[in-house]
Amino acid sequence: MKNVKKYYCPMKCEGEKVYDKPGNCPVCNMHLVPVGSSGAGSMSEHEKNAMHNGHEHDEHQMHDHKKAHSGSGKYYCPMRCEGDKTYDKPGDCPVCGMHLQKEAGIGTKKNVTYTCPMHPEIKQDSPGACPKCGMNLVPEKGEEASEEDRAYREMLKKFIVAVILSIPVLIIAMSPMIPFIHLENIASQRIWNWVEFVLATPVVFYCGRDFFKRGWSSVRRYSPNMWTLISIGVGAAYIFSILGLLVPGLFPAQFKDAQGNVNLYFEASAVILSLVLLGQVLELRAHGKTNSAIKALLGLVPPVARVVINGQEKEIPLEEVQTGDILRIRPGEKIPVDGIITRNSAVIDESMITGEPIPVDKYAGDKVTGGTINGKTVFDMKAEKVGKDTLLSQIIEMVNEAGRSRAPIQRLADVVAKYFVQIVVGTALVTFAVWAIWGPEPALVYGFVNAVSVLIIACPCALGLATPMSIMVGTGRGAQSGVLVKDASAIEEMNKVNTLIIDKTGTITEGKPSLKGYKSFKSRGDDEVLRLAASIDSNSEHPIAEAIVRGAREKDIELLELENFEAIPGKGVKASYQGTKIGLGNDRLLEEFNASVSEDERRIVEDWQLSGQTVMYLVAGNTVEGIVSVSDNIKSTSAEAIRSLQKMGVKVFMLTGDNKYTAKTVAEELHLDGFQSDCLPDDKYRKVKEFQEQGLTVAMAGDGINDAPALALANIGIAMGTGTDIAMQSAEITLVRGDLRGIVRAKELSAKVMKNIKQNLFFAFVYNSIGVPVAAGILYPFFGLLLSPVIAAAAMSFSSVSVISNALRLRKQ
Repeated sequence: MKNVKKYYCPMKCEGEKVYDKPGNCPVCNMHLVPVGSSGAGSMSEHEKNAMHNGHEHDEHQMHDHKKAHSGSGKYYCPMRCEGDKTYDKPGDCPVCGMHLQKEAGIGTKKNVTYTCPMHPEIKQDSPGACPKCGMNLVPEKGEEASEEDRAYREMLKKFIVAVILSIPVLIIAMSPMIPFIHLENIASQRIWNWVEFVLATPVVFYCGRDFFKRGWSSVRRYSPNMWTLISIGVGAAYIFSILGLLVPGLFPAQFKDAQGNVNLYFEASAVILSLVLLGQVLELRAHGKTNSAIKALLGLVPPVARVVINGQEKEIPLEEVQTGDILRIRPGEKIPVDGIITRNSAVIDESMITGEPIPVDKYAGDKVTGGTINGKTVFDMKAEKVGKDTLLSQIIEMVNEAGRSRAPIQRLADVVAKYFVQIVVGTALVTFAVWAIWGPEPALVYGFVNAVSVLIIACPCALGLATPMSIMVGTGRGAQSGVLVKDASAIEEMNKVNTLIIDKTGTITEGKPSLKGYKSFKSRGDDEVLRLAASIDSNSEHPIAEAIVRGAREKDIELLELENFEAIPGKGVKASYQGTKIGLGNDRLLEEFNASVSEDERRIVEDWQLSGQTVMYLVAGNTVEGIVSVSDNIKSTSAEAIRSLQKMGVKVFMLTGDNKYTAKTVAEELHLDGFQSDCLPDDKYRKVKEFQEQGLTVAMAGDGINDAPALALANIGIAMGTGTDIAMQSAEITLVRGDLRGIVRAKELSAKVMKNIKQNLFFAFVYNSIGVPVAAGILYPFFGLLLSPVIAAAAMSFSSVSVISNALRLRKQ
């Protein structure tokens, strides 16, 4: 029988699998090797040596690429309770109890499983082609969720359980006040009390367990916070209810109903915990949205890169790219790492990094940045900076750092809350001691009941609602006028802003190139110059060419049919028209055509360039027939908005990545207080920091990824709705209409909301100043009145309703 030759993949991508025909491995695309006489699927020593010699470089690189870029994630407290301290494991901050956040970055190896869209049973740890159908494998959906998502889902589950159990407890407790509910006809009050106990206990010990752990941690660390009051208040109400259920004889008659049952407060424990859980769910969700800025930045780089080894392409995970690797970038692909072009040229869209709309021509030897997008050419590049060394990683780190920083107003609020908790707890203890020593019998019961009343009436519901309710209503009102506020502290800080930093492209200007001007230097008319320029550029795919063609068509100029079109890298384009060679491009194109311009014509060109325009020459034969320019136009509303802000005492500065001529022209036209050109992302970041160190309250408005670090660091980050998602996620305020006048509206709104918040806080403090002494029993010696915890709970509810009602007035302002 004829011996049938078998073939195998030298990388053993599918284990010992062999193939009947020669070709390439369907997984890694390497050339299949014949199997020797030692058996199918195994290699002879000769073949092993051949493979070692023929693929030594391949194995060396693949071995290097498969090295694990391990590194455990770092977690930090968003409140920075212990400064820059980080933690190795997820969980809650041991000081304030807030959920720890994970720092994101590029270069951390992830356990990603790749699968085939057509054959989901095909799974492997690296990218490649499906061995069955040949389709590219894609990352499997439903990968392990992030810590933030898991914490959010866990808290949401506890909230749902708490609500389901709390509603019947509340109905049972409030039934005597609801005319159409007659639970006494079904069972006695004592049985219903036991039902409340059964329903409320899981809420306390399952749903609220973490809150009590946080409260204990705050006491143990001598750092009282909101969890201290919640733990003591809810715990006291629950213990009070347990005692009332098990030993009702301890309580005086005024705390019992006609049947001798003590009025219990299981519903207070359950409902308070449910409301706290709701707040935690909303807080975790907000943190997830804040971190989405980092996730979006990470999404700029592709998950895989195409490395070239001995002329063969192979896709590898991004984490395995190393310095010195040669990578191949195809049309429309994202560049994975920083490096230099080694073969061919490209037009790179860098707008997501620089914020500037006009793509940049790149040639062999030029540097390219990870996260930018290739145009319509294929080029090779050498990786120079990978992982945390890339520009994009540095931007991400700056956003991380800025996001962890805290405004002074937050620290001040923490101090006030800290002393408020101490005063309330101290008052409750003093109340218990005074009643236990000098109160009537049963003195201990009176002391306990009045101490609970102090904790319940002083539970910081009104203080807690004072700010968020005004923020909620105010932000809703702002949304109606096109101002979206993501961070509650932005409302507080916006009212203090005295310095505004704005980007040029997309913030002051439209953010896209458009035809600016065209002029004839010789016998052809101006329209004829534009007609010829647009006719040449109609064959080009360059964004500047598209702007010229679009501008000509908007003026109803009919384009011409040209011949012999050719792009001249770094110079422009050329073609033939009626037997004459014509071209459109920059100064270097004039050398190609042996053409020149006169001094007068040169002055015109320089004047246009000084006004921030990009100028192209139209050449016919060896004569410069005219010029055409494009620019990014200033928005019609920018000047009005800047004047209004300056009248409000805000100094306006422009920081842009554009050249100094364009920046100077825009600054002079809008009468800005200052400007800086040729800015990189870290320049804007440092400028914000510099202003803050001078004691200024800084707002930063921008629309590009290059603005993200500065937006996050600024006291107030303002993103234009017409910009990138990353800018919007890094900012506290987004202007939906991309109009600078929204900043004026935001500042006016801030003043109204802050006034409303101060009214709410004043009422809350006055309420506590009066309610706490009354709950402690200060009226008992004079009028014989005690404040039952039921009345204390009602007073607490009234205070909350009053705060909410006042906040709702903002809807009409």
